[in-house]
Amino acid sequence: MTESAPATLSDVLTQHAIDLPDGQIEQLDHYCRVLWEWNEKINLTRHTTYEKFVARDVIDSLALESFLDSGERVLDVGTGGGVPGIVLAIIRPDLHVTLTDSVAKKSRAVEDIVRQLGLDVPVFAGRAETLLETQQFETLVVRAVAPLPKLLTWFAPHWQAFHQLLVIKGPAWVEERGEARHRGLMNELQLRKIAEYPLHGTDSMSVILQIKQPPTE
Repeated sequence: MTESAPATLSDVLTQHAIDLPDGQIEQLDHYCRVLWEWNEKINLTRHTTYEKFVARDVIDSLALESFLDSGERVLDVGTGGGVPGIVLAIIRPDLHVTLTDSVAKKSRAVEDIVRQLGLDVPVFAGRAETLLETQQFETLVVRAVAPLPKLLTWFAPHWQAFHQLLVIKGPAWVEERGEARHRGLMNELQLRKIAEYPLHGTDSMSVILQIKQPPTE
């Protein structure tokens, strides 16, 4: 009895009914291999199989990209190992993606990953708030960085530098929204749940929250 060959990234994408061009699949596969090689030196991701990469990283990134207009300037806040920013840059080459992480060794690793992939994606080593003092973006994307009250406190002085905040959250988002409201952090902001999809391998749901300032009269 012969053992079946290990699943390829293409196989796993097909299992999840995700259809991407061959060139993008090759780039994503290259990204996985470089990321996992770096992961042996420093902790960048827990998603070290194609199944985990697709079920969490690719699905989250695809959920986000449908809310990004062509040509948008996107800042990935606390990128870690490059998700969702690098995945977005691969599947949406029309976007202008910048990555930032306040942990210097992670920024250096991601800078090397971007270089090896040949992507035109700047990496900023420092806090996103610092970058927002000098640069403008349409959208900030955030995944697994901090509870909503912390995020809203950090970015409160910087709304003139971006249009919307897209945050991926799990079930705790309702309690986090309640705390943010209690602390008065939502008084001048609009929050909408714009997407909801299963959190793979659990009975819970992931959501995408859109936070923005209301339009001026």
